[in-house]
Order: sequence, then C-alpha cells, then structure tokens
Amino acid sequence: MKRNTENTDPTKTVRLKVISEKHSRPTLLSNFILGSQDGLVNVLGILLGLTAATTDIRLFFVAALAALGAETISMSAVAYTSTSARRQVYQKEANRERQEMKDLPEIEKEEVRGIFRRWGYEGNELEDLTGHIVKNPKAILDLMMSYELYLAPVSKSEARRSAFIVGASTIFGSFIPLIPYLFVGRNILIGTEVSVIFSGAALFCIGAYEAKTTVGSIWRSALQMAAIGLTAGLVGFLIGHFIGTLPL
Repeated sequence: MKRNTENTDPTKTVRLKVISEKHSRPTLLSNFILGSQDGLVNVLGILLGLTAATTDIRLFFVAALAALGAETISMSAVAYTSTSARRQVYQKEANRERQEMKDLPEIEKEEVRGIFRRWGYEGNELEDLTGHIVKNPKAILDLMMSYELYLAPVSKSEARRSAFIVGASTIFGSFIPLIPYLFVGRNILIGTEVSVIFSGAALFCIGAYEAKTTVGSIWRSALQMAAIGLTAGLVGFLIGHFIGTLPL
C-alpha cells in the first residue's frame, strides 16, 4: 500500500506551526474590558465616596461627568501611546535582526536551528527545515521575531483603533453606575443601592463574557471581575466617609 506523502513538505509544517503559535495581539475584547472596567470602577468609586460625604445630587453629576471626560481622554491616550510604543519596539528589533542576518548569517542560522531543535526536530529533518528557512529572509525574520524575541507585529492603524475602542468603552462603563441617579430624584440612598447592583451585574457579565470567549471558568472570572470592581467602589466609599466626618 502506498503511503500518502502529499502533506509531508517540511516547510508546510513550519508554516502551520508558526501560524498556530503566533502570539496574540490586542483584540477588541481586551480593549473593551480595559476601558469599560476602568470607567465603571472609577466613576462608581467617586459616586460611593460622594454618597458618604454629601447629599447634593448636583455634585454627583458634576463629579461623575468630570471623571468621565478626564478618564476617557487619559485611557485613550494611554492606549494610543502604549500601542505606538509596541510598534516602535517591534520595528527597532526587526531592523536589528535584518542587520544581523547580513552581518552574522551563520549565527542567525544556528539560532534558527536552535528554535527547531526546541520544537523536537533533529537529524536530517532538522537540517532540511533550517536550510529551507535560511533561504528566505522574510521567513527568518518572522521566525526570530516570534520565537526568539516573542514580539508580534503591530499595524500602523492599530494605535488609533485601540485608542478609539478603549475611549468608547470607557464612556460606556462610566455611564453604568451613573444611570440610576437619573431616575431617583434626590433619594441618594436608593440611587446608590441601585448603582451598586447595576455595576456589580455589569462587571459580572463582562467577566463571564471574557471567560466565554477566551479560557477559564465563567463563574470564577465573573465573580473575580465583580469583586475587584466593587472592592474599589468600597474604598471610595470609605474615603468619602472618613473625609466627610472630618471637621472643616
């Protein structure tokens, strides 16, 4: 019986391995969680702090909206600058690798061989794979960037996209704890109770969605997200209560 050798090309094996093991890049999900959780927790902490210090509903809206604006700009700027920095680091290291490929080809070849050896290749198969890769400068570069330096490419537009997603999700998260106060009039206590419930439920859902679309226990992720957010809100309440009791 003839064996099927149609898919035994070693270069195809390497290509499939590189694709399957490519390091993850910032996603819509991670940026959304970053912005929405930060906005929600920040505003919730401020509102709970004010609950312990004042009953003036106007101060709640002024403080929350001011925090929303400042936090949105801050988080968008952080997302933009951090993503731009990752792109610059990648480009710098890629240029260094290209120069090393020209100046030190034998050392680069040995580093390629070392990567394949770590993957379990040996003997003739190892040498064949190494020989195929070193003939293709782009293949060497991609391999070394991913598996020697553990860096992923960052597109030119990714910084703007990350800034927009983080900023929009920060606005979304910031409004969640504020919404109940729009419907309770001057009853601050009820507004606070509903705000905590809304915020806890929102954090729970965000954590559950994160676990569902990635890995991990849905309940553990959801409860952890809610616990972190509500703990931060409790800190805001305690600070407001302490300051509110000081003689001024």
